Amino acid sequence: MKKKFKLGKKKSSGSNFSKKWVLQIIFLTFFVSGGLSLISEVLLRNVQVLVAFIILITIVMIGIIFDIIGVAVTAADETPFHSMSSKKVIGAKTSINMVRNASKISNFCNDVVGDICSILSGAAGAVIIAKLSLSYSPYASTISSIILSATIAALTVGGKAIGKYIAINQSTSIIYELGYIAEELGKLVKIK
Repeated sequence: MKKKFKLGKKKSSGSNFSKKWVLQIIFLTFFVSGGLSLISEVLLRNVQVLVAFIILITIVMIGIIFDIIGVAVTAADETPFHSMSSKKVIGAKTSINMVRNASKISNFCNDVVGDICSILSGAAGAVIIAKLSLSYSPYASTISSIILSATIAALTVGGKAIGKYIAINQSTSIIYELGYIAEELGKLVKIK
């Protein structure tokens, strides 16, 4: 006879915390997405195609970098940071906090920033196609639209695949570097 595995009920404070986080992330996503869409629309509207390509590549790279952070924080183990913290290594305490809040950081990096970058890269691609279609025939602009869309997808997926490999294998180093940078920036602006 097989035993059934039952999940226990969580404390109500945990579910309220989750609801609060969900509401915060929804509003944060709305405003960040709206702001970045406005900025990219203004930037892309009046630039040449080459500059629009550079902006597009930058958007894709930001998505890949944040995907690396999101994967690294979920793959990282807290133990090495405790050792560093006991030796008063700058960045260790922040790294511990990052690992302890991995689900929130991963959600923000992978879902919020990652999805926004995907949407913005598609919009940037559309702007580039619109600019190119003014110079070419409808047939050529259709072909260039297909090629650009496929290129954006390939760069994004390929970059994230490489990034995930790096993030999983170098998670401790990545999270430590982020913790170090965060603590140093905190000292600069005197936030503790």
